[in-house]
Amino acid sequence: MTVQQEKRLVAATSVSVAASLVVLKLIVGLATGSLGILAEAAHSGLDLVAAFVTFLAVNLSSRPPDKEHQYGHGKIENLSASFETLLLLVTCVWIIYEAIQRLFFKSVEIEPSVWAFGVMGVSLVALVWISRLLYAAAQKHQSQALEADALHFKTDIWSTIVVILGLTFVLIGKLSGREEMFGKADAIAALVVAMIVVYVSLQLGRRTIDALLDTAPPGLGAAIEEKVQRVPGVEHVDAVRVRRSGPETFADVTISVARSLPLEEAHEVAVAVEDAVRGVAPQSDVMVHTDPHDDVEDVLQEVRLIARRMRLDVHNVSVQKSGERIHIALDLEVKPDLSLGEAHALASNLEKRLREEIAGVVRIDTHIEPRPQTVTTGRDVTTQRPEIVAAVREAIGDLTLIAGYHNITVLQSDDHYDVSVHCTFDRSTPIRAVHQVSDLVSQRVRQAVPSVNRVTVHPEP
Repeated sequence: MTVQQEKRLVAATSVSVAASLVVLKLIVGLATGSLGILAEAAHSGLDLVAAFVTFLAVNLSSRPPDKEHQYGHGKIENLSASFETLLLLVTCVWIIYEAIQRLFFKSVEIEPSVWAFGVMGVSLVALVWISRLLYAAAQKHQSQALEADALHFKTDIWSTIVVILGLTFVLIGKLSGREEMFGKADAIAALVVAMIVVYVSLQLGRRTIDALLDTAPPGLGAAIEEKVQRVPGVEHVDAVRVRRSGPETFADVTISVARSLPLEEAHEVAVAVEDAVRGVAPQSDVMVHTDPHDDVEDVLQEVRLIARRMRLDVHNVSVQKSGERIHIALDLEVKPDLSLGEAHALASNLEKRLREEIAGVVRIDTHIEPRPQTVTTGRDVTTQRPEIVAAVREAIGDLTLIAGYHNITVLQSDDHYDVSVHCTFDRSTPIRAVHQVSDLVSQRVRQAVPSVNRVTVHPEP
């Protein structure tokens, strides 16, 4: 059974119970001529109207969104709850008025017959059952319409108990000969019940008005913000807006993510945020907006990203921040056969784009260098050049950070040599120290053998 089917079934059951009680009280009231039971039949008729309104609201609110109601029809439930709250308050005004009349201005004859006790007893059992059923469904599905209907039946429980107590006291008064003393008890009890109902109705009315005015549910926004802040990839939660429409919750969340984050990864972060929100507010409609977040690391990544979009190769990028002022330095690789004018034009275009897309840039220093030729024709001469292998061994020999080495390879390309060696380090060694040692090995080998053009040290843990 779906959520809407369950809500419709509960609402239809409440209509059936209210209608049954009206029929029962009318039959008994007309058969006995009891004005009190006929008055209760009229009261149950009001419950029937309220239950039918709830049934209509539950059915109408389940309609899917359309062009005119793009957020759905959930607020129909809030309107229904407001209407039922108004009915309750009108009923309470009538009860208070009638109780005051009976206490001070008029005398009403109450006949404590077996029929009266029987009807009120059956009504009490039916009201307790349907009220609990409605409250359970209201809590389960966050339905203010069902909650208002449940409150309506709950007030009938109290009023029915008051009537039974009034009948009981009247019977005691008749049996003891003190009718005047006990005859006012039902009016006093009715006043107390009416005050309780007024208080509860006002509380419910305030909640329905809050829902109609899109008031954020207390504490829900803070709970969502705390949960979203823990999602990996979320740099900052900028805004959380929450509102309810009937049983549905709508949440709009604005987050900041790293500016350089690829679109696919930013989307994955947004999906994770949606799941986090639904962990706090199940089955909610969530809209996540992502904004770019700036810090030094983000600026570094943004520089590389802009260069990549321009199909340019940069390295040795550094960023210095002084307040809101940013200084960028970088190395730009260009084709070796470009003229200085052509290479400078590429650098100028890159600098212009960086200033346009990164706020606060006041200075950019660009070093232009030829792009290394990475595809060459060479052959393995490791065995023919033992002096180069010996130079590598000697360069590594006194470096204590290097635990071992292997796979020394010498390749010849034209009149120069490229050397590679695999070195092992302790896995806890900082990468900065590994890089410094690797540079030292390269420097030593090239000093020992000037014909060596490149030394590649492959570090391994």
